[in-house]
Amino acid sequence: MASIYLGEQRRRRWERLRWAVLAALLALGVIGYYGPWVPHKAAGLVIIGLDLAEYVKFLPDVIAGRVVLMRELFYLPLFAASVSAGLLAGRRNLPRWSRVLLALISLPLAAAMLPPAWSPAVLLQPEFRLQVIAILVCWLLVPAALITRYLPNRLVLIIILLLSLAAAIAPAWGFLQVHPGIEALYRRTLPPGWGFLVGTAGFLAAALFSCAEALRR
Repeated sequence: MASIYLGEQRRRRWERLRWAVLAALLALGVIGYYGPWVPHKAAGLVIIGLDLAEYVKFLPDVIAGRVVLMRELFYLPLFAASVSAGLLAGRRNLPRWSRVLLALISLPLAAAMLPPAWSPAVLLQPEFRLQVIAILVCWLLVPAALITRYLPNRLVLIIILLLSLAAAIAPAWGFLQVHPGIEALYRRTLPPGWGFLVGTAGFLAAALFSCAEALRR
């Protein structure tokens, strides 16, 4: 009986460790998202991932229609991280304090998708409708943890896998589309900043880890 108990304890520890690794990889992606995607010696000219959702609206290539993309793509890392944190908060084999922490973290991640200088009137504009819907979905997942806690672990991993892939690929693709236009404005060659590299790598690693875990189960 003692060996069975110890084996169960060991299994639970490894299970918690795997979820913690996944959360750490997602956190790495968020850190990169808030890091510089367009580096510059002048702090005021540095562009982080979050800035791009609004910044691209004012690029000449986008205004002229030479580059066509959904600016909301640059919010996908926030959406993916917030939804993933909300789902992880429902994993019953995690300690209660970590579930509460993940639920709390998911709220400001979603709120970061709000437009600058927002107001109720601004949020009702069609331009920001998709952002508002995304924020509401993320916030609703927190109380919905009472239901999502019963989702199979494999399904949760598949959802996080898909979200992480989208968060890695879509913003990176959008950034590469507008990067030449940003270089033209700055009148210099600008290699992608460490934030772009770390953010993309973090979400890709989270996707690969989720895939491996889903297959293992």
